[in-house]
Amino acid sequence: MFKISTIIWFLYSLLRAVTGTFLCICSLQVILFLIMLVMRKRVALTIALFHVAGKVFIHLPLLVFQPFWTFFALVLFWAYWIMTLLFLGTTGSAVQNEQGFVEFKVSGPLQYMWWYHVVGLIWISEFILACQQMTVAGAVVTYYFTRDKRNLPFTPILASVNRLIRYHLGTVAKGSFIITLVKIPRMILMYMHSQLKGKENACARCVLKSCICCLWCLEKCLNYLNQNAYTATAINSTNFCTSAKDAFVILVENALRVAAINTVGDFMLFLGKVLIVCSTGLAGIMLLNYQQDYTVWVLPLIIVCLFAFLVAHCFLSIYEMVVDVLFLCFAIDTKYNDGSPGREFYMDKVLMEFVENSRKAMKEAGKGGVADARELKPMASGASSA
Repeated sequence: MFKISTIIWFLYSLLRAVTGTFLCICSLQVILFLIMLVMRKRVALTIALFHVAGKVFIHLPLLVFQPFWTFFALVLFWAYWIMTLLFLGTTGSAVQNEQGFVEFKVSGPLQYMWWYHVVGLIWISEFILACQQMTVAGAVVTYYFTRDKRNLPFTPILASVNRLIRYHLGTVAKGSFIITLVKIPRMILMYMHSQLKGKENACARCVLKSCICCLWCLEKCLNYLNQNAYTATAINSTNFCTSAKDAFVILVENALRVAAINTVGDFMLFLGKVLIVCSTGLAGIMLLNYQQDYTVWVLPLIIVCLFAFLVAHCFLSIYEMVVDVLFLCFAIDTKYNDGSPGREFYMDKVLMEFVENSRKAMKEAGKGGVADARELKPMASGASSA
């Protein structure tokens, strides 16, 4: 399922290549205006999900520290990867070149270990990020499908990590490997484009840019689908392929809601990042502007603002993840329940108010209540890994 930001970036690249920058911006403004016009009635669900996401962080405050553990795991792996890279660089036979320096020339199967090492860097990095997504999804799913929030497990996040290690490592490995299969060709094409810059003709340059753009969009879409597949796995304990299919069906059935949440949600989170960067920059200007000893402080301040943006992105991405998981849980809840005895909703009171308001609006429009409510799938006690 396409995220709105991915579609906008793709349209911008395509329109800019065809019409130029000015006409491209004008066209995108018209498209964004039409999206806002169509999605204006679905903003209420986004507001309700943001409200419930705030309650999730109140009940599960340790979710805030997930970026720390992920960053720590990535740093450890990258340090190990660099150390292994140094060992690979010193393997082979030592040969003295014409300048008098010693070079290590690798021959045989070892010369292909570089490619294997690069693939391992991308795959395992994506695997660590996918473990974070699976952990967050498991904790939020536990919160959503627990009717009495006072009966939540003592450590829902550790329970989610335990389920991940015991049952779902194969699911996470398969999802991260699919992303790797898309990312590696894109990186190869980007390398070819940088090496042939100024040498290829206009047609070849256009083809390369189009392939890079398409692979980038495909990677973003697969990332979004994988994240929802991990949520479906946390709910029903199914393997990766089954979960991805179920998540895709749910997203297609709620395409307009997904578009509204991605449009409004991404914009609000982007404003939050901008606010953090602007606050950091303003504080830096106020502190450094009166320091006469510092003559050149603009560049360090820019670096600090970039670092602030990266930190804000890491933490707000967890919030975005929680909102996406809540939406999929809400979509499954409303698909298989109608609020009648025996089919009670699991959702929060805020989302319940949204459903009731939607029912009233549908009755006023003469469309009746919620249609096609079916029996809720039982949540499996076991789990199968892909």
